[in-house]
Amino acid sequence: MMATMLVDIDHVLADPIYAANRCSIGFHPLHEPVVLPLYIFLLVFPKTRLVGIGLVIHMILDSVDCQVTNGVWFV
Repeated sequence: MMATMLVDIDHVLADPIYAANRCSIGFHPLHEPVVLPLYIFLLVFPKTRLVGIGLVIHMILDSVDCQVTNGVWFV
């Protein structure tokens, strides 16, 4: 499940790479709301369940971060 944090590799595509007040949900390609159903779909199969759990938790935590830093809920 820790390997699912590699989803943050898409942050290197941003310019600038780090912005303190930027919400990653909806900004980075692997953090788009349209890919969340794919991450949830991974929960269906036993072989991909841990990856799915890790990705869904990652998106939830990023969504909470958006709320804390910007006051905006995503997901």
